Amino acid sequence: MIILIGGEKGGTGKSTLATNMAALRAMNGHDVLLIDADKQGTSSIWSQVRDEGEITPRITCVQKFGKNLAKDTLDLANRYEDIVIDAGGRDSLELRYAMGVAHHMYIPVQPTQFDLWALQNIDSLIEQIEPINSELKAHVVITRSSTNPSVSDTEEALGIISEFERMTILNTTIKERVAYQRCVRLGCSVIEVNPIDKKASNEITNLYKEIYHAN
Repeated sequence: MIILIGGEKGGTGKSTLATNMAALRAMNGHDVLLIDADKQGTSSIWSQVRDEGEITPRITCVQKFGKNLAKDTLDLANRYEDIVIDAGGRDSLELRYAMGVAHHMYIPVQPTQFDLWALQNIDSLIEQIEPINSELKAHVVITRSSTNPSVSDTEEALGIISEFERMTILNTTIKERVAYQRCVRLGCSVIEVNPIDKKASNEITNLYKEIYHAN
């Protein structure tokens, strides 16, 4: 299966979700490839740090840019059981070509008005891609949500997102936690960090189950 973590808005935690999903998929015994289609190279750096730290399982990561991304991804899909694509936070060739070959697209969205406005453009992109890739299914993941229970931004955002007919909303919400920043720096997933942040670990595990329909 080819999944894409992407969107038009930066700073939503795309690389964090992509690297965590790749790590959990490998830890569950699957042959996974991480494709870094973001020229900032965050996922590639994460993979290098993981290799240098000799963290297992090893996650194979390659960088792919430009018009060959779609062709190369389909070729690599014949060699790997799962592919996770990390696309940058902008409307780019990489994002569009990745949407053209992915089975599922996961769009991290912060519960802010700017992020919600950006979803309108993503909705238009999905409509444009439909004739090319009718199998693509788009899903929204609320990320960097406040841990303060008195803040209602997430609930308000969910109401707005539900109006987009081409996207579904995942049940799992990713909160703003230091553990996520730390795991990227260490080249691991949040469930591999010691000491473990149980809340972050539960969030990522639940997200993994939703994405891969795992038990």
